[in-house]
Amino acid sequence: MNIDKKNLITIAIAVTAGLLAGWILFGSSSKKEETEQSSTIAAGHHHEGEETIWTCSMHPQIRQPEPGDCPICGMDLIPLEKEESSDDPREIRMSPAAMKLAEVQTQTVALRVPSKKLRLNGQVTVDERHVFSQVSHIEGRIEELTVNFTGQYVSKGSPLAYLYSPELVSAQEELLEAERSKEEQPQLYRAAVEKLKNRKLTDEQINDIIAAGRPQQQFPILADASGYVTQKLVNQGDYVKAGQPIYTIANLSDIWVMFEVYEKDLTWLKPGDMVVFTAASLPGKTFHGTISYIDPLIDAKTRVAKARVELPNPELALKPGMFVTGEAECSLPDQKERIVVPHTAVMWTGKRSVVYVKKTGDDFVRFAMREVLLGPDLGNSYIVKEGLMPGEEIAVNGTFSIDAAAQLSSKPSMMNSEGGKTESGHLHETMTTEEMEPMKSSNQTEVNTKSEIFEVPQQFKQQLTVFFNQYIKMKDAMVETDATKTASEAKKTLQALEKTDMSLPKGEAHILWMQNLDVMKKALQVISQSKEIEIQREAFVNLNPILYRKIKAFGLEGKTVYYQFCPMANDDKGAYWLSNEENIRNPYFGDMMLECGEVKDKMDF
Repeated sequence: MNIDKKNLITIAIAVTAGLLAGWILFGSSSKKEETEQSSTIAAGHHHEGEETIWTCSMHPQIRQPEPGDCPICGMDLIPLEKEESSDDPREIRMSPAAMKLAEVQTQTVALRVPSKKLRLNGQVTVDERHVFSQVSHIEGRIEELTVNFTGQYVSKGSPLAYLYSPELVSAQEELLEAERSKEEQPQLYRAAVEKLKNRKLTDEQINDIIAAGRPQQQFPILADASGYVTQKLVNQGDYVKAGQPIYTIANLSDIWVMFEVYEKDLTWLKPGDMVVFTAASLPGKTFHGTISYIDPLIDAKTRVAKARVELPNPELALKPGMFVTGEAECSLPDQKERIVVPHTAVMWTGKRSVVYVKKTGDDFVRFAMREVLLGPDLGNSYIVKEGLMPGEEIAVNGTFSIDAAAQLSSKPSMMNSEGGKTESGHLHETMTTEEMEPMKSSNQTEVNTKSEIFEVPQQFKQQLTVFFNQYIKMKDAMVETDATKTASEAKKTLQALEKTDMSLPKGEAHILWMQNLDVMKKALQVISQSKEIEIQREAFVNLNPILYRKIKAFGLEGKTVYYQFCPMANDDKGAYWLSNEENIRNPYFGDMMLECGEVKDKMDF
């Protein structure tokens, strides 16, 4: 736990910088051409008598005085180039060709009113104001039920059940007696009529009793409202009391859609915001509504509040219980213009956030690292509170490659704000979660910006599929919150990873496979060696974006893979995982919030 966290980042940065150097020098040449070109470059770029150091583009910790093969991965060694001096020792210089190979892209900083698109998951529910309890207004025994299952539609005034009530029989007899003497005792007659009306009998029913001249033995209970029966609370033969509920009836002509809003997003959403949503069961249909109410309480278990959208539902297309997915366009309350930069422009270690500012000159492009103070996360971008001015140009893609080059050149970098030489050796046999923490942001950002597709031998796909199947077992154990089982499955997953033959992919495919492979292995080591589920889950965060990129690039055998995301995992920074099923089963929370998350990508192989 006392190991310097910076060592781990140094290794990852060194790997990427080595890769960048290899690309700049050699492109995608054949092995023979690489060797010949390396000799030429070494002769032309090193002074006479100066010793040439040979290194590996994937393992820059390798340093040898002669060319040859990397003892770790077998790739050809390349000459280690020294960067030419710069006017500003804090700047890193890149040629246009190097920027192209590293896929570096820049963007001019500008002011704009920040907005955020919130993805919301919700469920259709009954409008609580249109839910009615149908009670029995008289005491008696249910002789017949005319509505005997839930979901049945009833109209106001229609009979729901028939009761036999000794009390009602007596009240009818009193009415008939009072009717015969109503001329002499009109008050007695009116009292008898009111007694029956208090039992919800209509004037028509009372007149029918008088016309028949005898009491009715069974009397109907009439529906007080129209709607669908959502609860049936009695059975035939039950004895009920006056005022006892016998059905629950809901009118579905108007419904509510209750959206879940994560705690960190509550400041963005307000009543009146428009939400556009769809339901998976109604393909091709889009619905619109505005937020009418936001729950003032947050659920202590799920850490979400509910936002309500009220909608008319004349065709009953939206049914209670349906799941929906929506999107709301939100803005901050003050509506001020702010500096906004993409996620990919920012590198951070948890305490420090940095960007690379472009400075043009001669035939090269120069980048200088600058610390910034970040504001709210807009989903795909950040508000920058301090550190940048409108009109400046910054790198928005390939920042990890720039930082890696700066680190190897002893320039100020994400990990070392003062610059200077850092050590780049082998990773330790075990890696703590504290050591892995600083890599979370850079790994996820860099991995998600790539979309290479490579042809690899079928044997390699088979090996990768075996590894993925074992990964799923480990992930499912994490869903079950079973640390012992997770550790056991992680050990098998690591063994499956080590059995993949790194020599099968060739050229750029080999380079991609080797990228961050050590990080994957170390993450699996932490999971397999830990007995605490939270430590396992923290290590799991680092594994998935790397694995996603590799699977997307190389493919599997006959699999459908879902790349899923939970914004509340990883201390509300968000975290990914892969699954072989579309339904969300969250490995970071298990039963606590099993369905928290969404599908970000679907890959069919």
